[in-house]
Order: sequence, then structure tokens, then C-alpha cells
Amino acid sequence: MEKELTELIKKMVIDLGASEVGIVSKKMVENEVDTIDLTYTLKNAKSAIVFAVPLNQELIDDYLSKKNQKLNLNKIRTTTFAGGIGLEVASLLKQLDYDAVPLAPNYVYRKDSPNGLDDRKPPLSHIFLGLISGVGFMGHSGLLLTKEHGSAVVLSTVVTDAELISTKVLDHKDNYCDKCNLCSNNCIPKYLNKKETTIKLNNIKYKTREYRNKKRCVLVCAGYTGLDSSKKWSSWSSARFEVPKTDEEIVESIKNHVPAYLKRKRNAGVFYHPLAPGYQMEYSCSTCQFICNPDKQTRANRYKLIRNSGVVVEDEKGNRKAVAPEDADKIINKMYKKRRELFVDY
Repeated sequence: MEKELTELIKKMVIDLGASEVGIVSKKMVENEVDTIDLTYTLKNAKSAIVFAVPLNQELIDDYLSKKNQKLNLNKIRTTTFAGGIGLEVASLLKQLDYDAVPLAPNYVYRKDSPNGLDDRKPPLSHIFLGLISGVGFMGHSGLLLTKEHGSAVVLSTVVTDAELISTKVLDHKDNYCDKCNLCSNNCIPKYLNKKETTIKLNNIKYKTREYRNKKRCVLVCAGYTGLDSSKKWSSWSSARFEVPKTDEEIVESIKNHVPAYLKRKRNAGVFYHPLAPGYQMEYSCSTCQFICNPDKQTRANRYKLIRNSGVVVEDEKGNRKAVAPEDADKIINKMYKKRRELFVDY
């Protein structure tokens, strides 16, 4: 029965639109870090189904080169879709008299963490569970890298009391991550860095980059600001506020820029987040996720696209476009003071 049910669930996940699926048993995560403790979500948990849903690779180049933001909406909809797959899997298991809990792919955090939601600690780590179940490899970026789609995927998990047969971790020798550092080189807020750390999961050690304050990522990916320190290119954010050097300043910077953030328009599609001003956000960056690809030349090409993409400016209707750095300066300087304050500090 275990084998039949395991194969049924794996086939269902793939048939519904996932590209990879793995199974984690309770035994695999006992006495491990709390973000892979299945019983946190379901007390009588015995297994977890982890899966990846690919983003549209055809939209990545246009997004990175600042031709359009269609990938933003694709990521939002794919995240919703991945959550839907989890809901359907859990529903089937419940109909078969098992208990099951589908976990949202993102935007859900533990309330019992020391700082509550602000710690952005997930109920379970889809990345860690995906790593030990063979859904993907650990990348230097800290993201899960799949064999075909790289890190351009959305991950989700279903926890159940059904006893399923676990899948095997991938051979680390097949991991395509060669520490090219293109992910960290293009990280505007310096959330990613080249320093390494080691994590241990299911008695296996993995090397990844040293983790820094998550609010560094929030500052740029959420769109509070987006101009690279070189001032030659930007994220999709039209704000040009300077990225502070210390984590303490980052926190204050986010607070200070909330009024301007709320006044700027978001025309490329939004998702709803419990910690966002007005509860609405769009993806302005995600560069580390989109630049990474199993093919080294593809990564190199995407790096060039980003570096030559220009600086994003915004008109009064909220429409954005990328222009040459010097043209962006002229456009900003011509704005009346109140409007200019939405984008710069001077």
C-alpha cells in the first residue's frame, strides 16, 4: 500500500504541473533543525511531499534586460498555482482517510519566533526539505537548484500522516553550481555574499553562502529602492535611495521609505504579504533566482543583460521603463520637489 500510494502521489504532483517531486520521511528529519520538523505543522506527521513548479524561462531575459515585467506576474501566478497543487494533493489524501496539511509556497511565517512574523521564519523550509529529498541541489545563493530549471522554480510542501516511501538525495557531484558568484555579484543590497557556511541536514553537510539579515533582501526585492551602487543599472524599482551599509540602518531605511513606497504605483501585478505596507508587493528584483541556470553560458548571458539593462524610471501614471543612467538623472532632476522625493533623498 505504501508503494502504491507513494507512486500515486508522485504522479499526481507531476501531472498537475510540477517538474520535480520528492518525499521526506519523519525519520529523515528527527533531531534536525526545527525548520524541517514535520510535527510543527502536523503532530502526527509521518511524511512530507515536496515539489517544484517551474517559472516561464522564456520571460527571464526580457525581465533582466528591463524590456518588460511579465515575469513578475508569472512568478506571482506560479506561486499561487503551486499552492493549488498542494491543496489538491492534501484534499486527495484526506478523501483517502489520511490527515494532510498543505503549506503555502511563501508569505507565511511562524508567529512563535522571538520577533514573530518579523523574523520571516517559515513553518517549514521548502528548500531544506527539497534538498534532502532529491528535488534539487544546494546553490551558493542558498536557493535550491533543480537539474533542468535551475533556481527558477516555486517550491511547496504537503505534510501528511500517510507513510510514504522517501526519495534519495541527489549526488552532490552532479550539482552544477560552480560558485561562479554571478548571483552575489548582482545582489544590490549585498544580502548574498561570497563567504561560505556549512549546514548539516539528515547527516549530510552542505556548503552555501553565509546568511545575512533578511531585511537586506526585502529592501530591494520588495522595491523600497533598487539602484546599484555603480549607479549604472537598477532593479525594476524606480526608487534610487542609497542602500545603507549596516543591518541596523537597513531596518530604519525600510521604515523611512514606507511613505514614498505607498505613493509609488505598482502596475505590473501584486501579491499580498502580511508585512508589506498596504499588504501589497511586487517582485522588483529576484535576480539571484533568475540569473542561475544549469547552462554556464546562459548564466553569463544573463549577467550581461542585467549589467546593460539601464536604470528604471517611472512616469506619473506608474509606467516604468529603463533608460541610460545619465538620462535617468536628467528625468529625476526635472521633477518637482514633492514628486522627486518619491525616488531620491535630494
